[in-house]
Amino acid sequence: MLTTQQPVLRRFWYPVIPVDHLLQGPQSFTLMGQPLVLWLGNGGQPAALADRCCHRSAQLSKGVVQNGCVRCPYHGWAYDALGTCTTVPQIDPGTAIPKTYQVPSYLCQERYGYVWVCLDDNPLQAIPEIPQFTDPSFRFIHEFYEPWQVGGLRAIENSFDSAHGHFVHASSWGDMANPQPPPIDEVTETSFGFVMKHWLEVLNPDLQKKNLGIEGEKTIRTNTRTWYMPFARTLHIEYPNGLIHLIFTAYTPIDDQHSQVVQFCLRNDTETEAKAADIIAFDRQVTSEDRVILEGTDYDAPLSLAEEQHMASDRPGILMRHRLAKLLKDHGESEQRRPDH
Repeated sequence: MLTTQQPVLRRFWYPVIPVDHLLQGPQSFTLMGQPLVLWLGNGGQPAALADRCCHRSAQLSKGVVQNGCVRCPYHGWAYDALGTCTTVPQIDPGTAIPKTYQVPSYLCQERYGYVWVCLDDNPLQAIPEIPQFTDPSFRFIHEFYEPWQVGGLRAIENSFDSAHGHFVHASSWGDMANPQPPPIDEVTETSFGFVMKHWLEVLNPDLQKKNLGIEGEKTIRTNTRTWYMPFARTLHIEYPNGLIHLIFTAYTPIDDQHSQVVQFCLRNDTETEAKAADIIAFDRQVTSEDRVILEGTDYDAPLSLAEEQHMASDRPGILMRHRLAKLLKDHGESEQRRPDH
């Protein structure tokens, strides 16, 4: 599936940039092949427009913010959050600015320390709700914001693959001597995706012993994984001592071949009990192990089950493919593929 060629995927919210990056002025981001300019407008609210001035196509992201508007670096034309041109320095004072002086604008809001954008005025679902973010017993740890050379479906499918860990993560928590994952306890479909529950026995290396407060050489993870269509998830891990490590990850589609990885975690412990730097270091090792494999996969993952082979633990990924195929069909679209597929 070629993400940029499926218009219905424009009708979802995606996290695109940490909001504090906009304190430095306008920033650029490409979402599903659409170049954007993002900035903080009036009241500190984020705004998103197409990153092209309607005059001579200069990049607005190379400009500055002035009076809540983004000002083009080429001729000084300024635009508000709705894409309406508010200032043209070259015309006489009091002269009306033509209504055609307009740049496309996009839905934009802040959540969880990130700016989220939807490229369509009618999103199909809301931004995911993560109640732990406002729970005072949990702390927020920003982890990763980086582009990967991988398609969104390949990446999100991997996040629900319980069989790869003992091999891909053999240097962190995987146990190659015990490669067969336990059966998936439950998969419950929702309007926005599905919720999957299962458990997994994992190795507990020295850094994790510190991070978890668990001294054993192995431990049990009780996992609740929630899929938010199309390319986001939460992984709620509970350990035997009551520690909860909740990871949010989004693979925001830059284009068909690249995804922006947005990841943060929430934990019900304190900095004294486990240093954030140590938590990030372990999760960095795990995500780097995934990245090596995922960047070697074919980004054009098929929704059809006929092109690739499958096994029992692929159940969540198969369900994803079915749900996405239905999404396309329900909106009058067919799956778009590379010409060689």
